[in-house]
Amino acid sequence: MARISFLWLELTGFCQLECDHCYAGSGPSGTHGSMTRADWLRVIDQAAAAGVGMVQFIGGEPTLHPDLRELIAHALAAGLEVEVFTNLVHVTAPLWEMFTRPGVSLATSYYSDDPDQHAQVTRRPSHARTRANIAAALRRGIPLRAGVIDMGGDQRATQAQTELVDLGVPAVGYDRLRQVGRGVRDQAPSTDQLCGNCGDGVAAISPDGAVWPCVFSRWLPVGNVLEHELTEILDSPAADAVRAELAAAFAGRAPSACKPDCAPKNQPCNPDCTPSCNPHCQPTCSPRCSPTCDPVRCKPNSCWPRY
Repeated sequence: MARISFLWLELTGFCQLECDHCYAGSGPSGTHGSMTRADWLRVIDQAAAAGVGMVQFIGGEPTLHPDLRELIAHALAAGLEVEVFTNLVHVTAPLWEMFTRPGVSLATSYYSDDPDQHAQVTRRPSHARTRANIAAALRRGIPLRAGVIDMGGDQRATQAQTELVDLGVPAVGYDRLRQVGRGVRDQAPSTDQLCGNCGDGVAAISPDGAVWPCVFSRWLPVGNVLEHELTEILDSPAADAVRAELAAAFAGRAPSACKPDCAPKNQPCNPDCTPSCNPHCQPTCSPRCSPTCDPVRCKPNSCWPRY
């Protein structure tokens, strides 16, 4: 039987932002899809029975889903760890209470220390709210990690990482633009855009019930939880074929190396790159956790999938 330890639950395509590189193409016109509350509760139970240890609620913006609190509580009761990947633009008092429960952590994305540049990415004035709620989460003692997505050009990605460190964020990550969804620029979505862990102990479920190897590999559905049990899908010939395809693609990659200011040239990527050094690593070195990351909070396969 295929074993998974980490499951993305993409609750919604609805988001108050409209980031111009969003892998899911989420935005104000997005919907919660075909999955009902009962469907998500059933999937959480199936995940727990299958040995999943951690679920991540993601979107779109999961805090905009009306059933998020109940789904978090249900996952915790099932013995699962929970991470909510949110833009932290708006958090209600009841959600703050839920986020402070043992077993719950938060993750967010950040783009620049400059509010105008940050807004250019999110297409809405969002920097102040996200920054304030990062600080609010830390004051409440909520485990939090944040990742900077580097779009290239004159983006102040390094300064954004420094700002997060100065705020006290204990886990600061870095990733490049992934050309999936609205992130497509000059390439089609392909395995070249994936980090290399997709389908390896992880899976994702969409708002319409589609099961993918991860939230980025949306062109590789292996089944639908509205039609079949999760374990049945993960053990299916379709899933086996996709895992084999991904394994072959990742095995053909050259060993990653960091530039001299991050690690000796042509040596394996240094996992201890500091936040100010991470942007100089080659794209295949990311996504990953930062050196300050608590290994309990930052799971090996929990890369930075939210744009």
